[in-house]
Amino acid sequence: MTISSAASPDLPLDMVIFGGGGDLSARKLLPALYMAHLHGALPKQTRILAIGRQDWTRERYLEFVETKSRPFIEPKALSNDAWQAFLSIFEYVKIDVTSAADYQRLATVSAGDVQRVFYLATSPELFTQICDGLSSAGLVDARARVVLEKPLGHDLASAQEINNDVGRYFAEPQIYRIDHYLGKETVQNLMVLRFGNALFGPLWQAPYIKSVQITVAESVGVGSRAGFYDHTGALRDMVQNHLLQLLCIVAMEPPVSLDSDAVRDEKLKVLRSLRKMSSTDLARDTVRGQYAAGAVGGEPVKGYLQEDGVPAESGTETFVALKVQIDNWRWANVPFFLRTGKRLAKRQSEIVIEFADLPFSIIPDGPSDRSNRLVIRLQPEESIQLQMMAKEPGSGMQMLPVSLSLDLEQASTLRRPEAYERLLIDVVRGRLTHFMRRDELEAAWTWVEPILNGWAQSNDRPRQYTAGTWGPAASSALMARYNMTWSEEN
Repeated sequence: MTISSAASPDLPLDMVIFGGGGDLSARKLLPALYMAHLHGALPKQTRILAIGRQDWTRERYLEFVETKSRPFIEPKALSNDAWQAFLSIFEYVKIDVTSAADYQRLATVSAGDVQRVFYLATSPELFTQICDGLSSAGLVDARARVVLEKPLGHDLASAQEINNDVGRYFAEPQIYRIDHYLGKETVQNLMVLRFGNALFGPLWQAPYIKSVQITVAESVGVGSRAGFYDHTGALRDMVQNHLLQLLCIVAMEPPVSLDSDAVRDEKLKVLRSLRKMSSTDLARDTVRGQYAAGAVGGEPVKGYLQEDGVPAESGTETFVALKVQIDNWRWANVPFFLRTGKRLAKRQSEIVIEFADLPFSIIPDGPSDRSNRLVIRLQPEESIQLQMMAKEPGSGMQMLPVSLSLDLEQASTLRRPEAYERLLIDVVRGRLTHFMRRDELEAAWTWVEPILNGWAQSNDRPRQYTAGTWGPAASSALMARYNMTWSEEN
């Protein structure tokens, strides 16, 4: 069959959300769809078909949307008329994913010449059943698309199984493996920063770059996700997807175009160039941590082992720091440091490009350990800063570190959609660039799996760190072995 590349504005669109009564739908998907609807980014004849196992009427589901989703929308974007118009496009369909009759009922609701997007905001264990039920009911055609939420597997074999199962019903161009970090404005702007400016092109390589740091820090604990998280851990939950995708965008070669496969081809090359870790590398260049009781934001918080639903002797890591090497010409001998964790000092995600030191300084009083840095902040606020040295006013030739800042909000008056809104619009419009391709996913697991296996075979437990700090001391020691420091330690 011929796969349609984009939704037609002249055909009705059914956005079918499995897990429509879940937390992800309430906090992220429905607010994003409201903003897209408000700004006319969806086809005019769009319906949202919320699928759930709860025995709800449409009116009961709208109460759920009112109480659980509306608080996550900025008040300035809300008006009664716009909100009522948004609620008018909802339908609720109760489905038992194992019941063929229920899928036939969905086919009756979503009938006629309509294009469909199926968003599977469910456990991956249900993906196969859902796709089989949709296909059996005749709901999968050449215009259909399916969006898959992470985690896509817990190792390479399970990821391949999911890909094979979904691939029996949907062709690869119909599958959108979502990673909301790729929808962030600053992440997408990194492509333009790298490939649209002659300033950085010649310097974006060894030996002009000394190191790269990628940090995704969370101040929250596992909360209600303890049951899921204890079987997952920080490496699977964050490194295998978010951090490796950020690494790919930093390290990839210029694609021949912005075509989705051209971009993803270059990201795949990076993943395949990651140096596999030996047992020596694992001992030297990886750090696992687990948060203990402490204080975050001035409030006391309990440790991971005291969280509801966490086994008393759990060895699951809530913090990971890695030193990574990319074995290709551009990045030879440039270390990449990846770090993520829960209950850290603050919520902060950033990429730090540290340029090489000057080979010789004519400024006698200048600091010898101060490098130029490009700091790309992803959250909580989005910003890009180029840190450099200038003369301190009134001094002889005393140097002063200063920052040149790119304020994207002041640079453009255009509205900046949130990540999920941007990615949902991409799905509707058939744009695959910011979604993972099957071979990308499997290449990431191929690199991560030996780390998981090596940790499982060792008798070492994660190192304890006090909640509200930047992780275990071993993380700083890892950097010190390479004469580096994490960015907040400078």
